[in-house]
Amino acid sequence: MDNEGRTALLNEKRSQISLGGGTEKIKKQHEAGKKTARERINALLDENSFIEVNAFAETRSIDFDMQKKKVPGDGVVTGYGSINGRLVFVSSQDFTVIGGSLGEMHAKKITNVMDMAIKTGAPFISINDSGGARIEEGIDALKGFGEIFTRNTHASGVIPQISVIMGPCAGGAVYSPAITDFVFMVENTSQMFITGPQVIKAVTGE
Repeated sequence: MDNEGRTALLNEKRSQISLGGGTEKIKKQHEAGKKTARERINALLDENSFIEVNAFAETRSIDFDMQKKKVPGDGVVTGYGSINGRLVFVSSQDFTVIGGSLGEMHAKKITNVMDMAIKTGAPFISINDSGGARIEEGIDALKGFGEIFTRNTHASGVIPQISVIMGPCAGGAVYSPAITDFVFMVENTSQMFITGPQVIKAVTGE
């Protein structure tokens, strides 16, 4: 394959990534009155300032047929840009991709930009829209949350950490915001709870 072919393939993959979970799921997101992960970033940051990082990352898990659910980007958009000319790092979970659930690579993308924010002394903004840990990835998903919590702790008092809750968030998607500096929620849209109803039923029988 020549360079022109490689460039065309790269552009095609970028187009696929921009669609997240696909046009039907994006339509459902809009019908629910919610923006997509990328739309939220574009609304937040200065125009054309966003630089995406690790766009092509995807799950390496093959348990529970996860290889059939692979989506480039693994359900989160990460990178950096500016707000009123000031550098910020941002992660935005994509609810159209496996419910915005957090798996191993999803977490690595987030911790990567958190590390960049700490290193450069810039604010970190987390836009959350997630059902919590991706159960199919088991302990790797839980480890991912642990890595995020560790960085939340290390960054405390060092850089501003801002959480924006944009939908129903459970589990680790709530624990991390709880230890950040500011939490913003959307009236009649945002929800924060310890865990989902299925887990409660399994534990209590009710």
